Amino acid sequence: MALISLEDLEGLDDEQLDDDITDNPEPMDEEERDRLLTHWQAVASTHQVSVPAEMTGPIQEMTRNSTQREPLPFANISRHEKMGEVLFEERVYPAGYWACVTRGELLYEQSISMGFMKLMRFICKENSAGRFLGMTVPVISNIHMMEDGNTFEKDVETAFYLPAEFQNNPPQTFDSDITIVYREPIRVVARTFFGTTNEETVSRQIRLLWEILGLRDDLRSDRYVVAAYENPGVPRRRNEIWFIRRDL
Repeated sequence: MALISLEDLEGLDDEQLDDDITDNPEPMDEEERDRLLTHWQAVASTHQVSVPAEMTGPIQEMTRNSTQREPLPFANISRHEKMGEVLFEERVYPAGYWACVTRGELLYEQSISMGFMKLMRFICKENSAGRFLGMTVPVISNIHMMEDGNTFEKDVETAFYLPAEFQNNPPQTFDSDITIVYREPIRVVARTFFGTTNEETVSRQIRLLWEILGLRDDLRSDRYVVAAYENPGVPRRRNEIWFIRRDL
């Protein structure tokens, strides 16, 4: 069983929770903590993941700060539409520091769940700053393809861009599985899709975007990015597939 993912975490402020959990700044009492954990165990079970009791603290912290999400900055280069539908956008994301963790579980969705579990602890005070760092969106998953070009490698990197406050002085992690990495700017072709993210649905989106774009030597075909924005309580939640330009 894998652990909780970003998509599960973002569900903390959906209609399944009472507003008093997210709006009340006072510490939760034991009943509230138990109710929150029970809720997450129920949500996680539908995704074949598990939430251990020791995650209660980080979940509470993220719940209280669930409305404070900083969007990842980018420059929009172009937008391509057909009959009013946005087919794809081309963007440049800036250089900066990312917190990254790689897992290689049996399923893609398990790898990103396990990876984000570790990032969640880092965000919630298990860092050299000793405080809640804040959250940026989207959280991304870097996928590498096997030689056949159709199958995902088991190792999936889950990463989030450090909030602007910490870009000049990144906090250090206490978990050796997490690395703080400075990355150069990246130029991507991005297409929005809605629904769940697993190997089947992501593979379908990769094929679809290639059909739209046609053969292009300027785009990598050995690596893709999935960007997650919304929670699983939304029936048509927003994600993006990113194709990576070989150069800026």
